[in-house]
Amino acid sequence: MAPQKGQAMTNEVESDRPIFLKPGHNAGDLVESSKWKILREERGLVEVDVHLPDHLLNPRDQLFGGFTGTYVDMISIFTVRTLFKSQEDFKWSATVNMRIDYFAPVLGPRFLLKGELIKDGRSTCLVATHFTDMEGNKLVYAITTLRKST
Repeated sequence: MAPQKGQAMTNEVESDRPIFLKPGHNAGDLVESSKWKILREERGLVEVDVHLPDHLLNPRDQLFGGFTGTYVDMISIFTVRTLFKSQEDFKWSATVNMRIDYFAPVLGPRFLLKGELIKDGRSTCLVATHFTDMEGNKLVYAITTLRKST
């Protein structure tokens, strides 16, 4: 759970493993997912402490909006993956639709991402992705429909 405004993050889980992509995958390497820290992972819910690489910044030192979808897609897929008992059971998923609403600029060096399963259907699922700063301020909200392996 993201901290309330003005509250520090507690019970952080230290992890050096990539969120779901080992180095060598284009999207994971782009956002440097191997430097992310998984704070919470349970069925249909993930929370991650994410770092913002300099090469993804716009001239105002904010996350360039065009890269936001990469973060959304990765967290959405990771959230869907929590529905399966093992990595072998999770064969693939494909993004069918994604809508992103921007409330405030995403600034570094770190921010929080939360993926939350909204609806788990037979062949698709709906996932909400929340971007917040380290003080709990809402920055971006996205909703993604994914087709999942069956």
